Amino acid sequence: MAIVESTISTTSEEFARNREGMLGTLARIRALEQRTRTASDASRDRFEKRGQLLPRERIALLLDPGRSFLELSTLAGYCLDRPDPEKSVPGGGVIAGIGYVSGTRCMISASDSGIDAGALQPMGLDKQLRAQELALENKLPYVQLVESAGANLMTYRVEEFVRGGNLFRNLARLSAAGLPVVTVTHGSSTAGGAYQTGLSDYIVMVRGRSRAFLAGPPLLKAATGEVASEEELGGAEMHTGISGLGDYLAEDDRDALRLAREIIGNIDWNGQLPLEPTRTVRPPRYAADELLGIMPADHKRPVDMREVIARIVDDSDFLEFGQRYGGATVCGNAHIHGMPVGIVTNNGPIDPAGANKATHFIQACCQARTPILYLNNTTGFMVGRLYEEAGMIKHGSKMIQAVANATVPQITLYCGASFGAGNYGMCGRGFHPRFCFSWPNAKTAVMGGEQAARTMGIVQEAAAERKGVPVDRVQLEALEAKIVENFDRQMSVFATSARLLDDGVIDPRHTRAVLADVLSICRDAERRQPQTMQFAVARP
Repeated sequence: MAIVESTISTTSEEFARNREGMLGTLARIRALEQRTRTASDASRDRFEKRGQLLPRERIALLLDPGRSFLELSTLAGYCLDRPDPEKSVPGGGVIAGIGYVSGTRCMISASDSGIDAGALQPMGLDKQLRAQELALENKLPYVQLVESAGANLMTYRVEEFVRGGNLFRNLARLSAAGLPVVTVTHGSSTAGGAYQTGLSDYIVMVRGRSRAFLAGPPLLKAATGEVASEEELGGAEMHTGISGLGDYLAEDDRDALRLAREIIGNIDWNGQLPLEPTRTVRPPRYAADELLGIMPADHKRPVDMREVIARIVDDSDFLEFGQRYGGATVCGNAHIHGMPVGIVTNNGPIDPAGANKATHFIQACCQARTPILYLNNTTGFMVGRLYEEAGMIKHGSKMIQAVANATVPQITLYCGASFGAGNYGMCGRGFHPRFCFSWPNAKTAVMGGEQAARTMGIVQEAAAERKGVPVDRVQLEALEAKIVENFDRQMSVFATSARLLDDGVIDPRHTRAVLADVLSICRDAERRQPQTMQFAVARP
């Protein structure tokens, strides 16, 4: 047993300040998520008149009651299409997450058709692509609830049309990988979006509501002069009785979701997995609520990440690896809900010894087939003459090589700063961690804003000296202030999560539950062997 002994004073002023700051940022995130729900709910009267359920009501009926639902990327697109932070509605027009359907863990993607009729938004495209990627990596059945007006022709961009083809490519890849694709078409599935329905293994359509056609009545008339109603062109009865596109005809949304649950239930997806041994799990010895007060708002203030580890691992038991060597880089083994995990985290910048230790530890985890959790809290690799002479670049490169080529699932959690090449060495988004989450206080950037501003200031001063002209201090201060503002604006989770540089911002108090969920997903994926095929399942 190697129990972490906490030294945090939960009654100190600093702890209270940290807690207040974390709760304030978390409240802002929850308010933005509620804004999205409110915007969608504003369509309730229209949906009810059509006899339809709102998108989140559909998801609630699809999911097993009382089971976890890990919603992903709730801040997607925030302030990107609408720069006004008071008017921007995050989420990308898509609801995505991992939950249980008839006892089977599935990836779920639903059009948020209460907002702009489900029209595809730029970050909504990226959000769906990420959901498909996670389904492929983690061998999850893919359930999509489709109702979309398609591309917004008023804001058409050719690059989105071309990149949108990845959605359909991925659906074909999911099916060929042996991962069932189940689609409920609740409403429109038009033009290229019709293939979102067509490239599915099981298709449920709703009488009087589902619409799937390559050209709707307006486009059909403009292109050929032919006049036809929506129902004649692509209604549920036509597609289930004549074209063969639909497999099941439902009477309404509720009936359609019942059919989707029955489809998943009859696949016997979990029957492929061997039985798991029963585990005895002891909770951490410290309260999860204390995670709110550990991380300082100022990333320059030191923090011992063992305090975080003590509050997320079983029994606060952490066997540290190489404790006396490269001490600012902390590595060790623990369990989360009975599942083994290797942890790499930072109590400061990464030096040559720390990089070497982390490289060794990552490779040892791969040898033992142990998943790795990276708790990001670093301002980067050490710089300076002594560190260059000690081989910082080559030792840092070894760590990056180990991360890039690790053969076990890697999970990244941004807990504090993640700056410079430290982001790479700690398995940042660019290194394709299996899952990647942030705490509300997390900061991600090439460097701190003040450091960037001072760097440019030194460059400007040197340029003036070479030219033999005096430095314009007023202009220089204005430049530095602009750089600080630019860096500060882009390093917060409101900017990074909006751009899908993580899979979502989580409440620190929920960290253990989220990690247990994703570790279990990764564990099942490693043990599962779907029936792969050369091609996807084709329509009759």
